[in-house]
Amino acid sequence: MYIKKFALLATLLLLAVVGVFAVVAYRMIFTPNTNFEQREIYVYVPTGCTYSQIQEQLKDVVQDMDAFDFVANRKGYAQKVRPGKYRLQKGMNNNEIVNTLRSQNLPVNVTFNNQETIAFLAGRIATQIEADSLSLLNAMTDLEFLRERGLSQNQALSLYIPNTYTLRWNTSAIEFRERMLQEYNRFWNEERRALAKKQGLRPEQVITLASIVHKETAKADERPRVAGVYLNRLSRKIPLQADPTVIFALKKKQNNFDQVIKRVLFRDLELDSPFNTYKYSGLPPGPIFMPDISAIEAVLRPEIHDYLFFVADTSNFGYHLFAETLTQHNRNKAQYHRWINSRKILR
Repeated sequence: MYIKKFALLATLLLLAVVGVFAVVAYRMIFTPNTNFEQREIYVYVPTGCTYSQIQEQLKDVVQDMDAFDFVANRKGYAQKVRPGKYRLQKGMNNNEIVNTLRSQNLPVNVTFNNQETIAFLAGRIATQIEADSLSLLNAMTDLEFLRERGLSQNQALSLYIPNTYTLRWNTSAIEFRERMLQEYNRFWNEERRALAKKQGLRPEQVITLASIVHKETAKADERPRVAGVYLNRLSRKIPLQADPTVIFALKKKQNNFDQVIKRVLFRDLELDSPFNTYKYSGLPPGPIFMPDISAIEAVLRPEIHDYLFFVADTSNFGYHLFAETLTQHNRNKAQYHRWINSRKILR
């Protein structure tokens, strides 16, 4: 009799303990455990991050770290932290938080355009993914990588087509470079390569010329005409004599791409740089800017005409006056010089 009573009591006690444990465990797993007022926040987990580092990062995000730790260990997250970008929402319980950190690495939209140098591009990308600017720059300018694609370091920028791309935040520098190479090859399809060949240019040369066209005019509707001028000069073996290339050469020599140069002086035309298209004929050794797609398309589909010269039209700002002869061009140029001198623009 006593044995039966003891067994029953022990069973009831065990059930009570199990019940209490179940209630505690349930609360630890399913009770809301966030500690922020916003509707949602983003957590960035770097590559190589340890579980203790995640705990430190989340100490002000979750209310009860012991409860979070309990769930993280039982779901295996503490043993396998995954890098990436994650969205946590107000009122999430530990089960939801851990599940999010285990499997819901969010994509990010990486956008870039109008970069003047490959270093500037690396800096721009580094603000959007985990890879730092130095690792990106090293990957982008790797000599072996470029050599395999028949490119020089001066042409490295031409591999990157400005657009918005969907990537993982924890994308490495090499992964970014390889993804951009895929996009480059996708952009340079058979049709565009045929159009480039029609102009007597390789894809990287199209990018170089497009960078000059882009710098010459901000008006997309005028770019095919400007491109036509430069293609005419190339076909007739006339130096391009493009002011933006001189400005780039000046900035490159002074290692100061932040300066603003509004006027090219006669002495600047003598600068000994392969980027100076007044001093050296043909295309410069690489792009002077990251051209947008409208400038690239302008080179591929230029306006057909006999113009060889153009100068800013001061009566229609943003556009240019075009000429077939030097005499016509000098007349057009006079109005521009009068305008720039009247405003005392010295540099």
